[in-house]
Formats: sequence, C-alpha cells, structure tokens
Amino acid sequence: MEFNVRRLAADAGTFLSRAVQFTEEKFGQAEKTELDAHLEMLLSRAESTKHWTEKIMKQTEVVLQPNPNVRVEEFLYEILDKKVPTRANNHEMLGQCMIDSGHEFGPGTAYGSALIKCGETEKLLGSAEKEFIHSSAINFLTPFRNFIEGDFKTILKERKLLQNKRLDLDAAKNRMKKARVADARSAELNCSPPLGEEYVAHFSYMLSFLHVRWLKLWTEEVKQAETELRIAQSEFDRQAEITRLLLEGISSTHAHHLRCLNDFVDAQAAYYAQCYQYTVNLQKQLGSFPSTFSNNNQPSGSSSASVCVPTAPPAASLPAPPPSQASPALNELRSSSGTRKARVLYDYDAASSTELSLLADEVITVSSVPGMDSDWLMGQRGNQKGKVPITYLELLN
Repeated sequence: MEFNVRRLAADAGTFLSRAVQFTEEKFGQAEKTELDAHLEMLLSRAESTKHWTEKIMKQTEVVLQPNPNVRVEEFLYEILDKKVPTRANNHEMLGQCMIDSGHEFGPGTAYGSALIKCGETEKLLGSAEKEFIHSSAINFLTPFRNFIEGDFKTILKERKLLQNKRLDLDAAKNRMKKARVADARSAELNCSPPLGEEYVAHFSYMLSFLHVRWLKLWTEEVKQAETELRIAQSEFDRQAEITRLLLEGISSTHAHHLRCLNDFVDAQAAYYAQCYQYTVNLQKQLGSFPSTFSNNNQPSGSSSASVCVPTAPPAASLPAPPPSQASPALNELRSSSGTRKARVLYDYDAASSTELSLLADEVITVSSVPGMDSDWLMGQRGNQKGKVPITYLELLN
C-alpha cells in the first residue's frame, strides 16, 4: 500500500509538471522542443492515410449498401457480435415478384413466360450482387478497418507517449536552466560573514547570509537537474525512434491497401461481367420470344400474326414494325420458292446455331421455307445461313 501511495504521488507530480509545461508553451513562456522534419512528415502522412481510409470505407459501404437503415442494423449486429439475418435483396425480391406474376398469368402465355424468365434472371443478378458484396467486405473493407482499429491506434498510443516524453524533456530543460541561474547568483553573493559583534548588529546582513546559504543548495539542484535531463533526453530519443519505425510502416500499409484495391476492382469487373452475361442471355431469349399484338394472354403457338420482339441496345428506341411487311411483296415471297434482297433494320444476335446474326444496314438474301414460323425467314450472307426475324428486315424491290 505504501508503494502504491508513493507511485501515485510520483505520477501526480509528473502529470502536474507536464501540465505546467504545456500551459507555459501555449502562452509562449517556455521553449518547446520541435520534432525533426522527417518525423513531422511521417506523422502528417499517417494522419492523411487515416483520414482518407475512413472516407473510402464509408463511401464503399454506401455503394455496397445504399440503405442507411440496413447499414445501421448491420452495425448493431456487429457490435453485439451476432450474425446478420439473411434477407433477400432488391433484385431477388423483384425476381420473385415477376415469377409469381408469371405463374398467375400462366406459364403457357407469352407474357407469363417472359415474366418468369425475367424473374429468374433477376434472382441470378441478386445472387451475383450478394457474392460481390461479400467478396468486397472481406478483401477490401476488412483490411481497411483493421488498419483504423489496429495499426493506427498503436500509432496514436506511441505518438501520445512521444508527446509526454517531449514535455518531460522540456520540463527538465527548464529546471536545468533555473538551477544554473540560481547557482550563478549564489556564486556572486558567496562571501564569508564578518566576525565579532558586527555580525549580530547587522540583522539585514544576517538575512543576506542566510539567503546565500540557501542559494548554495542550488549546486546540488544543478547536478540533479543534469541527471534528469540526460534521462529525459534518452527516453525521448528512444520513443522518437519507436514512433518513427511505426510511421515508416505506413508505406507497407499503402502497398497492402493497393493489393486490396486490385481485389476490389477484380470483384467489380467479375460482378459486372456476370451481370452483363445474364442480361445478354435474357435479351436473346426475349428477342426470339413471340408475342401477339392482339392478346398477350393467348398461347404463343396459337397465333399466326405474331412477330419477334427486337433486341435493340437499351438506349435505342425502336420504331414499330411497318405494316407493309405483310404486304403483297412478302406474300409473293412466301408463295414462291424464289429469293429476295432485304436490308437489315437493327442489329440482331443469334440466340441459337439455327439463327443468323445481323448487322444494321447490311443487305442479305432471304427466302421462305415451307413449315417455318410466319415470323421468320431464311437468311443468307455468303456461305452463312440461318433464320432471321421478319421485323428486323425491309424487303427491297
């Protein structure tokens, strides 16, 4: 218990000394030991790294989860160390809604079947999004968070110790300075007091004599101050070296974060490529999917006036197929076994090996094949041959 009291008293004295030194520095009444330029640069880079790492983390979380309420909920689960409940994302909920509505309208109808296919694709997009978020959280956000909550906290701790050691060093310097000034004054006033009755008579001189004797005590104070200054300087230099080594590790942190950034970009590229593939496949399915203008709820195979839905680029706005397509020219082509030239109106990607891909504005040869669906013609470009949708063609005279 006695040891603890002494330790507490010593700590209180150190704290008071640091507080006095800090206050005098703020008011410009005490000198301050400046850190070397290299160490100041490392400290500034560490602060900048921490600042931008936090901002990148927050914005990445917004990108991965735009809903702030869900982010707060996930944060609370993380604090409570509990597993976040599995929930369907927006794509999966949209996909399930489309599938349910497709079954309601009937899988055998054009519209119902298209809804089911779209719903299945939306669910695939939802699964790809979940995989992307999971991969980004592990390979990108977690290393960034580990730096903020681990490495940088260690840097802050050592930096605080360095600040305390600097205050101790400056306080020791001030004590050393005061001790030397007092010792110089004692040297000036150091003289032997007169003997005899004059010493008793001169009371003021007696006070001066006591003052001189008291000042001589500063000689020991100077020696003690020199010892404390050497110790404080040694501890400050040691702590500055420890802090410098930690701060130089920021370069390794940048290299590690660069690898994490590459992983994040690779995950993004894989995610968007996967989504593109899913939507292109869906586009091809819908491009060759028959739909009737008279009634979407009739089975697709029972209509003879069905046409193919064009698969144009998303930004393009396709005009309605001209009514002259079922004109005498088309009827003449179907009734004869001849061929005609046709200009391609829009790009078309073949959905199977039996179809022919088309490029806008090219001219191909078309013919009618008995038994083929009324929405299709047989197209030929050089040695390439395959089915082509009528709505993508303009028959030439």
